[in-house]
Amino acid sequence: MEKEQQIKDLVKQKYSEIAMQDKATNQASCCGSGCCSTEVYNIMSDDYTQLEGYNSDADLGLGCGLPTQFAAIKKGDVVIDLGSGAGNDAFVARSETGETGKVIGIDFTPAMIDLARRNAEKAGFHNVEFRQGDIEQIPVTANTADVIVSNCVLNLVPNKAGVFKEILRVLKPGGHFSISDIVLEGELPASIQQAAEMYAGCVSGAIQKEEYLGLINTTGFTDVTIQQQKAIIIPDDILSNYLSPEQIAAFRSSPTGIYSITVYAAKPAEAGCCAPGCCS
Repeated sequence: MEKEQQIKDLVKQKYSEIAMQDKATNQASCCGSGCCSTEVYNIMSDDYTQLEGYNSDADLGLGCGLPTQFAAIKKGDVVIDLGSGAGNDAFVARSETGETGKVIGIDFTPAMIDLARRNAEKAGFHNVEFRQGDIEQIPVTANTADVIVSNCVLNLVPNKAGVFKEILRVLKPGGHFSISDIVLEGELPASIQQAAEMYAGCVSGAIQKEEYLGLINTTGFTDVTIQQQKAIIIPDDILSNYLSPEQIAAFRSSPTGIYSITVYAAKPAEAGCCAPGCCS
C-alpha cells in the first residue's frame, strides 16, 4: 500500500509540473507536446489536430492513442473521460455528444483540473465538467455513462483491476468503453522497470497485454476487441539514461515489445447480466 501511494504521489507531482507550464513553454518542453525525446512523456502521442472538437490549449501531447475516434459516441450520450488532463479528449467527445449530451472528466491532479476548467470556460462549454478524483474510486454514481474513454492513464494506476471494476459500475447496462493504453509483450530490463521517470512516462507501469485483456474479461465485460495497435519505440537517447550501449543493443534485439492498444468492451445489458457488479 505504501508503494502504491508513492507511485501515485510521483505521478501527481510530474503531471502537476506539466499542467503548470504555460502554453509556449509546454510546446517547447520535452514533458509536453514539443517533440524532443530526452523525456518519455510525449513520445507516444497521436495527432488530434484533424478531429472535430480539437482544442490546442488542451493538447499537452500526453496520450498514446485516439480513443474518442473509435468510441462510437452518439448525440445525447453521457461520456466519462478517465484521466482527463487538460481536457483534450473531453472536448473531442463533446463534439460527438453535442449540446444534448454531457461529458465528465476525472483527474486526480488538481493542477490539471484547474487547467481543464479554464479551457472549458474559455471555450464556453457548459455541458463539460471536470471532477477531481482517483479513478480507482470514480466520483460518479453507478449506471451513469453511455461511453467511457481514457487515453494512456490506466498504466499509471497500481490497481488496474480495481479501475476496470469501477468502469463496470459506472457504465449503464449496455454501455461501452474505448481505452487507449500501453501494454507489454516480454519483460523490460530491470533498470527500466525500477525507474520512476519511466513509470510516470507510462512505460514501466504497463502490464502484459494478455494480462490486461484478461482483466477486462474477468471483470465481466463482453465484446472485448482491440481497435488499434501500434508499436512504441523508445529513442536511444531516453534508453541511455537507464541502459548501457550494449544493453540497448540487447534490448533492441530481444522479443520484448511495447505497444499502444485501443480496446473496446461493453457492459452486459441488464437482462443478461451475470458478471459480479455489472448490475450494481
